[in-house]
Amino acid sequence: MTAASFKLRYAGAAFLTALLSAAAVAALLMLRYQAEASALSGLATATERARVGAELQARAQSIAAHAAESVAGAVRAGDSAGIARRLQPFLEDPTVDSLAVENRQGGALYSFERRTPPGPGAQSALVTVPVRLTTESFPGATSSGTLATLTLTLEPAAPAAAVPLGGQLAALAAAHSSLTWWLALLLAMGGGVAAAALAWRAVHELERPLESLIRSADRIGVGDYTRPVEVRKHDPLAALAQAFERMRGRLRQATISRSYLHSMLNSMTDAVFITSPDGVIKLANSAALKLLGFGEQELIGRGIAAIFEERERAGFDLEQAAQETRETVVRTRAGQTIPVSFTGSVIASDDPQFQGSIFVARNITDRKRAERRIRYLARYDALTKIPNRMQFYHLLQQAIARALRAGQIVAVLYLDMDRFKEVNDTFGHGAGDRLLEVLAERLTRAVPKETVVGRLAGDEFALCVDGLPAETDNRGPIAQLSRAILTEVSRPFQLNQQEVFLTASVGIAFCPRDAENVIDLIRNADAAMYYSKQNGGNTFAFYSPEMNAAAVERLMLKSKLRRALERDELEIRYQPKVDLRSGRIIGAEALLRWRLPGHGDIPPSLFIPLAEETNLILDIGEWVLNRVCMDYRQMQREGSDPGRISLNLSLKQLRQASFILRCRSVFRRHGVSPTAFELEITESTLMADAPRTVRLLDELFAMGLHLSIDDFGTGYSSLSALQQFPIGTLKIDQSFVRDASEDAGDATIVRTIIEMGRSLGMEVIAEGVESLAQLEFLRDHACLYAQGRLFGEPCTAAELRALLARQAAGTLPFAHLLRGGAEAAAPRLA
Repeated sequence: MTAASFKLRYAGAAFLTALLSAAAVAALLMLRYQAEASALSGLATATERARVGAELQARAQSIAAHAAESVAGAVRAGDSAGIARRLQPFLEDPTVDSLAVENRQGGALYSFERRTPPGPGAQSALVTVPVRLTTESFPGATSSGTLATLTLTLEPAAPAAAVPLGGQLAALAAAHSSLTWWLALLLAMGGGVAAAALAWRAVHELERPLESLIRSADRIGVGDYTRPVEVRKHDPLAALAQAFERMRGRLRQATISRSYLHSMLNSMTDAVFITSPDGVIKLANSAALKLLGFGEQELIGRGIAAIFEERERAGFDLEQAAQETRETVVRTRAGQTIPVSFTGSVIASDDPQFQGSIFVARNITDRKRAERRIRYLARYDALTKIPNRMQFYHLLQQAIARALRAGQIVAVLYLDMDRFKEVNDTFGHGAGDRLLEVLAERLTRAVPKETVVGRLAGDEFALCVDGLPAETDNRGPIAQLSRAILTEVSRPFQLNQQEVFLTASVGIAFCPRDAENVIDLIRNADAAMYYSKQNGGNTFAFYSPEMNAAAVERLMLKSKLRRALERDELEIRYQPKVDLRSGRIIGAEALLRWRLPGHGDIPPSLFIPLAEETNLILDIGEWVLNRVCMDYRQMQREGSDPGRISLNLSLKQLRQASFILRCRSVFRRHGVSPTAFELEITESTLMADAPRTVRLLDELFAMGLHLSIDDFGTGYSSLSALQQFPIGTLKIDQSFVRDASEDAGDATIVRTIIEMGRSLGMEVIAEGVESLAQLEFLRDHACLYAQGRLFGEPCTAAELRALLARQAAGTLPFAHLLRGGAEAAAPRLA
């Protein structure tokens, strides 16, 4: 509707309203005038009738009295005919309507009545007079001479043709009403025009705020609650505008709350379904749509049970589901089944439209996968994908039970890699893990399909062979299987583009011969494996009861080693390092010995691995450093020059975070210079975590310590790797020196190491020199330094001081060996 039509409509309505109001007022005035005229006419008529009635009553009284006098004599005489004759003249008067004479007893003496009905509004006068001969004493009472009564009814004559006063008043009221009507009509038209003008002006004043309200209502209608409604205090629609503004505020707040609720629901990663009390879905968030693959309109209106997989629908109970959390399976639009955790809760509300239930479905596919993974990892090794210790024990227990019932034999092979630790130290644990994976694959291929292969720990594996006949000797087939396994293991492994050769040790035990339960059978096979390892590895051994004694001894040594430091059972021996050009002692290597009461000397090859296994090597290493510094300080006090003292450094010591600080502290405490000492490091230790090792060795070298590579030639270091370390000495491993004078291959290796050390500017020391032939070979190939039993057994600090004292006095202890003297033992020390 346009503004003009709006104005015309309201102006016309105002004009029509004014016109109708004026007409109503005129009608009311006319009715009032007519009522007043009617009342005046009635009053005039009543007055006229009263006057005519009084005149008629007086005339009737007169006629009745005259008639009574006329018939008095005839009545006394009882002459009825005389009565009628005497009354006949009176009957000729047309106004006499009825005339009757009755005696004192009420009997009719004469009666006359006209049969003409009275006209509308006719008046009459009824008069009763006594008939007597005497005169009346007063009106209404007769003397004792009353003979009868005469009753007369008199009608008036016809009314005059002239208009009575009431009619004139009515005519005057009609004329006045017509005039009033026209005046009211004129007044209504004028008032209508004025009202229309006022309405036009009023509507004009309402037009702007009304249009503003319409625009605001349109915005609110489309959901735009952000722009406030314009409100002016003096506007005629200010109250309405304020009401609109309050409504907008409430709608905005409700919309914000609802939008926030939708935003919150849609931001949840869990699927949310809101249902009616009968389980029909009314709302589903974005996660629910994504989970099931349905559109919102496709999902709304469905029953909540429809989202479940068919087997889950049968046992679905809405009331129970709305009060618990359970695991179930839903089916997507594409037919995929997804495991979910389904939680329900009842929505408590007094408003029926908000009543129902809310369900939250969480996708637990990852959790189920993790649970399956956990169950798998609980039974299988994550790295090699073969049964772990627990699963292997379980399968072995089943095999033992079957064998005992069937009278058969079960064989357990316990396998441990030889020197596997060096692989981890040299190439890193990642390479070691890869080697174990390859090893597990090789073992699985090398054994029969029904053989169970398990990884017990680290580089320890076990194999279970069941179904062996009890009546035959099964050692032959098992020995053949063990050889096949060792052959498979000894094949080269490719690690970091290098070939690595490893061996293994295998121990074998039989059930029921060696044990009838899992724990004892595994322990006995383990003991046999350690027996193989002690015999050099790369072999297998069948269990015998004596092997358990060795295993018990090993455990005993572990326990006693913990108390060896406290009981001062450890000793330091020194092996002199000799200059092959002069026979002069240029230093010594500190060697650790363990003298266990009741057991004698325990060789280092036996207790050093135990110390590394138990981490006692750290405490032992610090004890050795302190003892050597004390001995060195004592030699200096006595005026001896012991040269450089070498100490062996293990990988665990080097990896100790505070190792360098401890070294500094020990040297400072004893007042000795680090330049008087040399740390011997194996190739495997050197190559373990090379970047970190370089940094640590640089710090040690900066302190003044000399560094040497022990057992050089047995590890995996390369020339390029050696050049990055601050190494000053190469020590040729005794395994090469032992046969260098007889074996061409060893001789070539020794000669190559000597030449390489000389070209790198390093000192070269040959270890394990035990014969003059070895000594002459080394001197012939320009090896300047050596150590070994040819120069005597490792000696105590006191014996070393004695040798140094003789040397200081001018007698070189080993000069006679260099002059080609007899192959005799080193001179006896005082």
